[in-house]
Amino acid sequence: MAVSANRLELLQIADAVAREKSIDRGIVIAAMEDAIAKAARARYGSETDVHAEIDPRKGELRLSRHMLVVEKVENPSNQISLDDARRANPGAQIGDTIADTLPPLEYGRIAAQSAKQVIVQKVREAERDRQYQEFKDRIGDIVNGVVKRVEYGSVILDLGRGEAIIRRDEMLPREVFRNGDRVRAYVFDVRRETRGPQIFLSRTHPQFMAKLFAQEVPEIYDGIVEIKAVARDPGSRAKIGVVSRDSSVDPVGACVGMRGSRVQAVVNELQGEKIDIIPWSPDIATFVVNALAPAEVAKVVIDEDRERIEVVVPDTNNQLSLAIGRRGQNVRLASQLTGWDIDILTEQEESERRQADFENSTRVFMESLNVDEVVGQLLASEGFTSVEELALVDLKDLAGIEGFDEETATELQTRAQEFLEQQEAELEAKRKELGVEDAVKDVPGVTTKMLVKFGENDIKTVDDLAGCATDDLVGWTERKEGGEATKFAGILDGLDVSRDDAEAMVMQARVKAGWISEEDLAKSAAESEAEDESEGQPA
Repeated sequence: MAVSANRLELLQIADAVAREKSIDRGIVIAAMEDAIAKAARARYGSETDVHAEIDPRKGELRLSRHMLVVEKVENPSNQISLDDARRANPGAQIGDTIADTLPPLEYGRIAAQSAKQVIVQKVREAERDRQYQEFKDRIGDIVNGVVKRVEYGSVILDLGRGEAIIRRDEMLPREVFRNGDRVRAYVFDVRRETRGPQIFLSRTHPQFMAKLFAQEVPEIYDGIVEIKAVARDPGSRAKIGVVSRDSSVDPVGACVGMRGSRVQAVVNELQGEKIDIIPWSPDIATFVVNALAPAEVAKVVIDEDRERIEVVVPDTNNQLSLAIGRRGQNVRLASQLTGWDIDILTEQEESERRQADFENSTRVFMESLNVDEVVGQLLASEGFTSVEELALVDLKDLAGIEGFDEETATELQTRAQEFLEQQEAELEAKRKELGVEDAVKDVPGVTTKMLVKFGENDIKTVDDLAGCATDDLVGWTERKEGGEATKFAGILDGLDVSRDDAEAMVMQARVKAGWISEEDLAKSAAESEAEDESEGQPA
């Protein structure tokens, strides 16, 4: 092509490319300028600082060579002496740049091909940036696309203004797509990568189902009905917790629709995935009972510190199987939906365990306080489970137990305190024998029983404790597909230490060891609290 070609032709090309790629016209013109300058350098020399300028209104092209004004010229391709510069510009100074206009030139085949490559590369980069800027704000939306190709089980979709990928593990089981199929999916991530923006879609994400309900249920779209929680076993079953802000609107009925039309539309999109729509409640016990439907619940026992709830179901009508579900699916989804660990027992199992706990508490009191079985049973029946509780209870409450008087209560409490002191002395001696340093005692939240456990697990210094993870102390649960769960015991197993307490203990040890400052700890706590509040917001 020739630089002196039709001036309007350059603008027409720029306009066409900008429209086709949906990018700014100025970016295309800048790419053309770079391409023409590169081709001109091939003619005038690679060291020559050639610049090309295209008038965005008239299309006129001007080529110029920029020369740096220096005292002594070392490279005549891009440098000029002060005397020569002042002939062109009397006001020139050392360090200035002199622009020397170059004549138009004809481009050969190789130069034109090189210029084309530069334009294509620049336009491609601009197109990628435009796609990233457009889709990064659409995370959390549902998009529609056409299957462009299938690669190793993953599906590439054409979204019209970009390409997206649904990885194999983000598709529903037994789901097969072919070229040309229309697909709806949830945008859960957009990343800027060297080969262009990567738009990741999902059909298994819990929020995909929530967004589908928002499209099908006007009350959700309008904010009258709110989706509070979603749990899915993709392609099989799901639970969704909903609540209404208007007492006259039934949230479950709104989601189900006339003759199930609304929920059926979502089920069809999710390849027949069964959906339980559950009324959400701020009372966790009520919410858990609702989430375990269709099973009946006789009683619940809540452990708020460990966020664990014990559910007792009747022995009749196969309620235990209903509550657990096939391969543990029902209780697993209920646990995910509520965010609490759920243990399920029958009434008979609960009665047997309660009896075992009663007998164990009776035996502990008999052995620790040197009392007969009647006194031990009285204490156990009043709800005391440990000698510590007995030592700390108000004396009047203890004396008020039927069959006790103030003298008996005082004697029992004295024996309890003496037992604890003796136990503390034995534990302290064992702690020293195990080599646990005194400094570990000063970490807030650490007890003598914990010190012995630490010593038995080779945690003997503050640095050792600071290097522990929360899971190391309280254990963790590994869940597998099919509902199976494997529990791994922690160092402090059996001491009734919550995960929050264990985490606080480790962080305090890191402060004491000098790994982090008090300010860092306070900042981390504030960020964690803010994150918890944001997670508590509506889905």
